[in-house]
Amino acid sequence: MAGTNEITNMQFEQVMRECRSLFEKKLHDYGASWRILRPTSLTDQLFIKAKRIRSLEIKKESMVGEGIRPEFIALINYGIVGLIQLANGFSDTVDISVDEAMTLYDQYANEALELMKRKNHDYDEAWRGMRVSSYTDFILTKIERIKEIENIGGETLVSEGVDANYMDIINYAVFGAIKLSVES
Repeated sequence: MAGTNEITNMQFEQVMRECRSLFEKKLHDYGASWRILRPTSLTDQLFIKAKRIRSLEIKKESMVGEGIRPEFIALINYGIVGLIQLANGFSDTVDISVDEAMTLYDQYANEALELMKRKNHDYDEAWRGMRVSSYTDFILTKIERIKEIENIGGETLVSEGVDANYMDIINYAVFGAIKLSVES
């Protein structure tokens, strides 16, 4: 029987496969149109997704028929887009192919998985004892931190950079997606 860390790894990888599949389908439909997003616009996109999750958690009702879990999936994919944009900058046009976008996606998805494994080892599966609403609040906190870092031009004194916050958003969103799959 697999241990808890191995189960977490399998669940994380399953969610990431689901995210990758959706990302690939959207690339087919839209191309890498997200390449034009400037950092602040991407931060705002993350913000509206996380705020919608919080709103649905509080109101317990969706007027457009979409639930919380798809928003966690969107946060994961936009978090990976954020990492790609940080590394490559934004563009005025779509400047990468679908294959190049998928290669970059896989690179950052794998980095998120490896970070989760290291942190999960150190935190000893603490995420399993957390409420989904806490993931939402932590994601919103990370987004506020990103906004502040953007506002000060990235000149932090002691804090992690935007990339670390994107990674944490991805990982909290994966945990939320896992929990919502298990609880439903």
